[in-house]
Amino acid sequence: MIAHLRGRLLEKHPNRIVVDVNGVGYDVFVPLSTFYGLGDPGADVALRIHTHVREDALLLYGFATRLEQDLFERLIGVGGIGPKVALAVLSGIEPVELIRAIERGDLARLTAIPGVGKKTAERIVLELKDRLPRAPAAAAAADDGTRATPSQMRDDVLSALVNLGYHRPLAEKAVDSAIKAVPDGVFERVLKQALRELAK
Repeated sequence: MIAHLRGRLLEKHPNRIVVDVNGVGYDVFVPLSTFYGLGDPGADVALRIHTHVREDALLLYGFATRLEQDLFERLIGVGGIGPKVALAVLSGIEPVELIRAIERGDLARLTAIPGVGKKTAERIVLELKDRLPRAPAAAAAADDGTRATPSQMRDDVLSALVNLGYHRPLAEKAVDSAIKAVPDGVFERVLKQALRELAK
């Protein structure tokens, strides 16, 4: 089983990346919480890996922190939740906020995440409420994203949200609001703000 990858970032997309390790490219699915912290293609990257084996595929899921990986592995242990939904959960809510939502039994916050219905949210709360790690103090990470033109930014963020499962009309409204709220044109900041808009 692959447990850790260190190499060069070859490609970067909001839900998957390719890591070059000594000439071998590994396709790794990542939550947005990990995606935000990655550099540009060509940068060095080190990820904790969960290897998921199916009859027809061997899939790699990468995480920047032990907390993200821990939450992912607890989520896929909940009945009816596979890796795709677990990744959507971690992409739709910050890890520390997820822990708080589960501890409070905040079904409204959990069902705001694409792919999470009421029954799934209830199962998550029921099965994980007393089994979660304590939320660590979240350190504010420096963000040195690159700027993009407003139309390119809108298209990129909209594409990311649609790929994450949000309906296009809702995603368009959220992106427009986010671009007004975050005028600096940094992709990661605009995407984060759009996700906040969708969670309202």
